[in-house]
Amino acid sequence: MSVLITGGAGFIGSHLADRLIADGQSVTVLDNLATGRMANLDAAMATGKLTFIEGSVLDAAIVDKLVREADYTYHLAAAVGVFNILEHPLDSLMTNIRGTENVLEAADKHSRPVLIASSSEVYGKNVADSLSEDDDRYMGSPLTLRWSYSQAKAIDESLAYAYFQEKNLQVRIVRFFNTVGPRQLGAYGMVVPRFVASALANDDITIYGAGTQTRCFGHVYDVIEALIQVTASTKTIGTVVNIGNSGEISINDLAKKVVEITGSQSKIVHMSYEEAYAPGFEDMERRVPNITRIKALTGWAPTRNLETIIKDLVEYLKK
Repeated sequence: MSVLITGGAGFIGSHLADRLIADGQSVTVLDNLATGRMANLDAAMATGKLTFIEGSVLDAAIVDKLVREADYTYHLAAAVGVFNILEHPLDSLMTNIRGTENVLEAADKHSRPVLIASSSEVYGKNVADSLSEDDDRYMGSPLTLRWSYSQAKAIDESLAYAYFQEKNLQVRIVRFFNTVGPRQLGAYGMVVPRFVASALANDDITIYGAGTQTRCFGHVYDVIEALIQVTASTKTIGTVVNIGNSGEISINDLAKKVVEITGSQSKIVHMSYEEAYAPGFEDMERRVPNITRIKALTGWAPTRNLETIIKDLVEYLKK
């Protein structure tokens, strides 16, 4: 098969490219390198089975051409990271909504199956014990730009599902929960690589807020396996599935675990949301995935725990 990955020079996209090439596929990556890095694709490029196109999903003509030439499209391109969203809200909204429109329009035009990457951010302030795909969304004000990423991803999902319902387009939708591993950097607010980088440098580890908020972290290698299995199953067409690990930990305990594993001399300090981001910033107190659906449809379940995630990230950042 010939596979297109939008955003393929990014953290998750580059790992997906490696896996698809290892499975014998030829891969084309479309990426504007806004947050992706060419270094992420070094191994894939060395195989001779990857074609890299520097460009944007906002370019409808190039998207149309590349989707037509591919047998399958993984649409991962997006503006990501809390800092990035807050600093460039308009660009982020355009990329995350119009970019997805371009991909879906091309996929429908050329009758190509497509996977749309969404996010656990769509659940907003819902703090249920286990967030299921059909659970309600609890949102803050639309004028609080912190929620604009969540709103954009929800629109993406609705667009994709409408194409499935009205035009029988083979669409699959996945919601990534916190995904961590090699190649992820903390520059855009990603908490685990930021903590690990600080620990390795013996710098203060800064927690935003009280640190009582909890998250669940999945290893990128587990997430890639989930993507492969979701794509391979006909049962996942026209539905949305959570991809994540349900092991829950507070941000305070995460910082302590990073210090313990790295043997760091770092101090753990706290900074208010207002100081870190902006006045009126809102965060989710909890975000735990229910992965019953993906298990039922594909048999997939994560196999790597948080300790493995941190150790793999330590090894990567030391290089």
